[in-house]
Amino acid sequence: MQIQTSSSGHSQDCAPAPLPGGLQQALQLGLLLAVVKLTVEFTGNLFAQHFGYGIFRDEMYYIVCGRHLAWGYVDQAPMVALQARISETLFGFHDLALFRLFAAIAGAAKILLTGLLAWSLGGKRMAQVLAMIAALIAPVYLGIDSYLSMNAFEPVFWMGSMLAVVLMARGASPRWWILFGVLGGLGLLNKPSMTFFLVALLVGLLLTPQRRLLWSRWTLLAVALIVLLPSPYLLWQIHHHWPTLEWLQNVNHSHKNVKLGPVAFLGQQILTLHPFSIFLLLPGLLWLFLSKQARVFRWIGLSYLVLLAIMIPLYAKDYYVAPIYPGLFAAGALAWQTAFSASRKTAWLLAAWCVVLIIFGAITLPMAIPVLPPYTWIRYTTDMHMKSGKTENAATGPLPQFYADRFGWHGMVAELAHVYNTLSPSDRANAGIFCNNYGEASAIDIYGPKYGLPQAISGHQNYFYWGPRGYSGQTLIVVGESKNKLQKYFPSVVEVGRTYNPLAMPYENRPIYLCRGGKMPLSQYWPHAKNWY
Repeated sequence: MQIQTSSSGHSQDCAPAPLPGGLQQALQLGLLLAVVKLTVEFTGNLFAQHFGYGIFRDEMYYIVCGRHLAWGYVDQAPMVALQARISETLFGFHDLALFRLFAAIAGAAKILLTGLLAWSLGGKRMAQVLAMIAALIAPVYLGIDSYLSMNAFEPVFWMGSMLAVVLMARGASPRWWILFGVLGGLGLLNKPSMTFFLVALLVGLLLTPQRRLLWSRWTLLAVALIVLLPSPYLLWQIHHHWPTLEWLQNVNHSHKNVKLGPVAFLGQQILTLHPFSIFLLLPGLLWLFLSKQARVFRWIGLSYLVLLAIMIPLYAKDYYVAPIYPGLFAAGALAWQTAFSASRKTAWLLAAWCVVLIIFGAITLPMAIPVLPPYTWIRYTTDMHMKSGKTENAATGPLPQFYADRFGWHGMVAELAHVYNTLSPSDRANAGIFCNNYGEASAIDIYGPKYGLPQAISGHQNYFYWGPRGYSGQTLIVVGESKNKLQKYFPSVVEVGRTYNPLAMPYENRPIYLCRGGKMPLSQYWPHAKNWY
C-alpha cells in the first residue's frame, strides 16, 4: 500500500481543506447502515431473551439508581440513571429489546457518525461503507450497544466532538465549537472519562498547526459549556467529599480488575475491535501521519496516541479507549481508498474488504451478543477456539462474566422469598435483607415486590448512601457474606438457604444466613458497612 508523503510547508498545513461534496449521499448511506445496526442489536436482544439470558447485573443497578434520581452517584455520572428511568417508564424492563432500545439507537448513531467522519476526511462512498462496516462488526461495539449503559453513548459524544473539529479544520464556521461544547458537557454527565478524550484532543491540536482552531471566541463558549453543563455533577461530588475518587482509588489498590501491560493492552484493543481491524487501523494511523491529504487531520492520530499514553499507565480496562476508534476506522478507509480506488483494476478491493469484514464479523458475533443458547454457545466457542477476554480477576464459570451476570437473579430472589416467608409475622415486620453487592440488592429491589419482599440494604456503591432504611439489625437475612464475618456482629448465624445457578458467576452461588441479635444498632454499624470497590 502506497501512501503519499507531504512536502508542503507550514502555511499549507495551516490552510483549511475545502469541505467535500456529497453530504446528502453520505447521510443517506449512513442512515441505511445505522438502520442495519439498529436491526442487529434489536434482533440480537430478542434472540438473547428467547434463549434465557436475562437482565444484566449493571442494568438492574441503573434501574434502582433511576428510581433514586440524583446529580451524582458513587460509581457513575447521572445520565445513565436518567436513561434507565426513562426506559423503565416507557417500556418496563421485562421486554429487553425495548428496554435497551436507547442503547441500540446510540449504537446506530455511532455508525452514522463513522460514515460522516469518513466523508469529512474525504472518503467516497465505498470508503464510507468500509469504515461503517468495520464499526458495525466490532465486538466491543456490538457488546456495549446491546445493553443499557453509559458506554453505548460514550462514542457518540466523542465522535460527535471529533466531527465538529474536523469540519472546522476543513473551513466550516467556528460556531461548530458550540456543538463541541454541548457534546463535551453532556459527555461528562454521561461518563467522566470524557475528560481523557478532551485532554487528548486538546494536546493533539496543540501539537499541530491546527491549534489555530483554538484561537476563537467560540472556543471560549465551548469551554464555558463544558464547565457549566456538568457543574451540578461536580457540585454533588464536592458536597459528598469526592466519593468517585475514593471509589477509583479503592479499585486501583485492589485486585479486582485485570491490569494489562502496554503490549497486552494494545493486543486486547485489536481483539475487542476484531482481529481483522488491524488491517484498517494501522493503515489509518500511517495515513494520518504520512499522507499529504491528511496534513490537517494529524491531530486525530496524535490524540489517539496521547489517549493511549494516559490509559496504559492507569491500567484502564481495555474497552475504555474504544470510543475513539470510529475516527481511526474512517482514516483507515481513506488509506485504502488512496491506495486502491484510483485504478479500476484495484477499486474492487474496497468492496471485497467489506465482504470479508461482514463474513468474519458474523463468525464472531456470538462473542459480543448472546444469540446462541448458553450451552450451544459454550460448544461453539470451544470448537472455534474463541476465548473471551477478562477485565476483572473474579473466577468465572462456563460463561464469561458479561453473559454470566444475566443468570441466577430470579432464582436468588425466589429463594430469599422462601426464607423470608418462613419467618413469623413479627420477625418479618422487622427483618431486613442485607446483600454483599449491588447486583444482589438490585435484583431484590426489582423482582422482590412480586414476592412481597422489602427493599434490600447494602453497603456497596450507592446503596451505602441509601442507608439501613430504618432496620434495627436485630433480625437480618444476609446473602453474599461469609459466616465468619457475620459472627463478629451477630451471636446467632444460621444457614437457611443457598443460591445456585450453574451459569451464573461462581461468587453468586452463596449461602443465605438468618442472623439475629445484632451487637449494636444497624444505624451505628452502618459506617463500617461501606464497601466501595
